[in-house]
Amino acid sequence: MVGSVGSGRAAARSSPKRYSGTDPPLSLAGPTVADLQRTAELEKFLVEAGLYEGKDESAKREEVLSEIGQIVKEWVKNLTSKKGYADQLVEQANAVLVTFGSYRLGVHGPGADIDTLCVGPSYVNREEDFFVTLHGILADKEEVTELQPVPDAHVPVLKFKFRGISIDLLYASLSLSVIPADFDISQGSVLCDVDEATVRSLNGCRVADQILRLVPDAENFRTTLRCLKYWAKRRGVYSNITGFLGGVNWALLVARVCQLYPNAVPSMLVSRFFRVFTQWQWPNPVMLCAIENDDLGFSIWDPRKNPRDRNHLMPIITPAYPCMNSSYNVSTSTLRVIMEQFQFGNKICQEIELNKANWNALFEPFCFFEAYRKFLVVDIVAEDDDDLRLWKGWVESRLRQLTLKIERDTKGVLQCHPYPCEYSDPTIECAHCAFYMGLSRKEGLKKRGQKFDIRGTVDEFMREIGMYSLWKPGMDLAVTHVRREHVPSHVFEQGYKKPCPKMHANQQEQSDGDGTLSPYLESQLKRKYDSDGDGHVEVCKSVKRSSVSPPGVETPPHLGNSISKVLFDSSVNLVSSVLRSGAQTSPSHDDVNLEQTQLTSSPHGSEDTSASGTSCAAVGAVVLADESSKLGNLTSDVEVDPIQTMAAHTTLECTAQKDETKLEGIRSMASSNCAELLERTILAENLHLSGDEVI
Repeated sequence: MVGSVGSGRAAARSSPKRYSGTDPPLSLAGPTVADLQRTAELEKFLVEAGLYEGKDESAKREEVLSEIGQIVKEWVKNLTSKKGYADQLVEQANAVLVTFGSYRLGVHGPGADIDTLCVGPSYVNREEDFFVTLHGILADKEEVTELQPVPDAHVPVLKFKFRGISIDLLYASLSLSVIPADFDISQGSVLCDVDEATVRSLNGCRVADQILRLVPDAENFRTTLRCLKYWAKRRGVYSNITGFLGGVNWALLVARVCQLYPNAVPSMLVSRFFRVFTQWQWPNPVMLCAIENDDLGFSIWDPRKNPRDRNHLMPIITPAYPCMNSSYNVSTSTLRVIMEQFQFGNKICQEIELNKANWNALFEPFCFFEAYRKFLVVDIVAEDDDDLRLWKGWVESRLRQLTLKIERDTKGVLQCHPYPCEYSDPTIECAHCAFYMGLSRKEGLKKRGQKFDIRGTVDEFMREIGMYSLWKPGMDLAVTHVRREHVPSHVFEQGYKKPCPKMHANQQEQSDGDGTLSPYLESQLKRKYDSDGDGHVEVCKSVKRSSVSPPGVETPPHLGNSISKVLFDSSVNLVSSVLRSGAQTSPSHDDVNLEQTQLTSSPHGSEDTSASGTSCAAVGAVVLADESSKLGNLTSDVEVDPIQTMAAHTTLECTAQKDETKLEGIRSMASSNCAELLERTILAENLHLSGDEVI
């Protein structure tokens, strides 16, 4: 099969004496005895970490690819016949399945997905033939599960599992009536008369082949790349979709280091990797070869001609025509995080070379929840696992936009670190998950108590989320804020919270004067919890809801707070609020002031959709204290008091009109495993914190 790992490796081997790249090597030095010893230790570590798959799994992958290849060949033949083409063309009709990504590069591990591309003739299109006809064929296969079409993606893809192996299947329709069995995808003629989506689909395979051609030693490249991909995942900087670096980005960076040190072995290359990129002057681009232009007319990365390219912060350019920036997702905040992690890696590698540390130290996981004091939490809820997979994929693809909007609206002072891991509470059996974003203020600014109103930012994000074309009832979203001490225990690797590092006196002084995130939206859902002191959160009060009292009307005080009861408007929003029960605890005993803000945050933009699973947000103005989080000191100096609010999107005036729809929604949700939790939240008290409102 074209594009198999074996053929890729055979094509990649070349003499170490042939140097490629835009510049000559920095060093031609070979390894010392100590370097060889450290390389052996590194390779042993990677094997013990389980990064290599066994022979049985490898054989299963080949079988799966062969079966999928046969399915797409039969699909094209049947389409050719149904469309009325001549018998001779039906006989010759063919499709070729090629791999790309980690599998084609030979660095995939156990359980990794396989990136595949189906190359078909000109008369078989993507919109109907691929996403409708082939989708239906796959849906009828018993071997296929979790089938998910993503036709609107930047690179349209069919995602599914085939006999338990994850497959990402792309399609490219070429300007050929017959695709030969020995088709060479690397030739430039494949790009003639094709659209932009097809070019992007083809580019993955072409880039992988070019990388293997341009590195001086393929095996050293593979070991180094396998090592650094694992390191990036452990340190939380492996995710293209959230604004960090994905597989192709890491492959290009490692390949460049291999070019600069052509005779180095993996232990040397890992060390040189961090040495080079901690000193790299971004946005100078990383390129494996000169940017190639052609007469085909496709746009290439060129900041001299394309104004949009000038805004790229960390350009890593693909080596195959048309050359593109593979890391356009990187933002100011994520670039800061990446560079901090490069500094960490460089420091540990220096210690390893001095025999002061071993490889285990390099792969210590990043303590995200100790690195920040304040977090935005994006809760995602759906009716079932299939809906959750679709809904989560859409929301996750937009999280980068939330980071960019926060940077834009706060002029880069409020930094947002999206963590590329999803979490779910094992005690809640609803279909749900959550993403966390660490908040910090830009380092070096001394202004204390600075306010950032991000209500409009989140509202804009919600509206974009509401544009999801495949939305279904039950799909819900909530954006809330929690402090570090209120983060639920299930997000920690060992299932319990680690003690926070002690703060120095000057750090404690900086953290004084906490600000607040205000409640968001016209109806507010508030909770009050007590912590048992061990990081486990227990419900102390019912979920708090907005008071029906009009503004300015006081309600009887109760322990300094005013309490009333109100009916909810949406069972789906109740599910969202339930999910926060493990993540929000009682407010501190300090005076906390919250402003009552009445805004709408439905992603569908209507107050007349109470049965439509609308979104809610509990965010407001962020008041920061002093310095941002640092690697050397994992306590962030962002000070934002906890928000215990979840807001329903409908106005109180509309609640009476929607009682019937609401009760139907509650009855439907009662059949789920969340019924008991939902019952507790139908009627609830509302806690109003007294005092002047501070946002």
